Amino acid sequence: MMKSRQQRSSVNPIYGVAKRTLGNGGRKNRPVAVGVRIARADGDLVLFFPITTKQPEPNRFAVEIPAIEKRRAGLDVDLRLWIILDEFNSDIIGRSFYLEPEPPIGRFSKAFFLPLLKEFIARRRSSAEVSRSR
Repeated sequence: MMKSRQQRSSVNPIYGVAKRTLGNGGRKNRPVAVGVRIARADGDLVLFFPITTKQPEPNRFAVEIPAIEKRRAGLDVDLRLWIILDEFNSDIIGRSFYLEPEPPIGRFSKAFFLPLLKEFIARRRSSAEVSRSR
């Protein structure tokens, strides 16, 4: 059933941690990205920011994930993890060959992620995007 424009515009961004299948031949499911869903009239867009265990270079736009946020997101609290915000993938939900309809394994709090998202918006032009919908 198609949602009306008013309903679509009321969708809140989701700061969910997603699993993606990786590997050649041997496939592994592991949490590697935080997804942000943005409602649009032509199809909801999702941005995926990678989560990594490798400490980023100091000149990167990245942030270490605090222990409390790792717990909320369903991530391993014993690992040092970073969200990389100067590179991301984007895709349109419903038209994607890459997205699977699985729920997120957890979520970050708005208090943690919203300031990062605002900073990302301010810096977006200098970020590297890979669009999966083209």
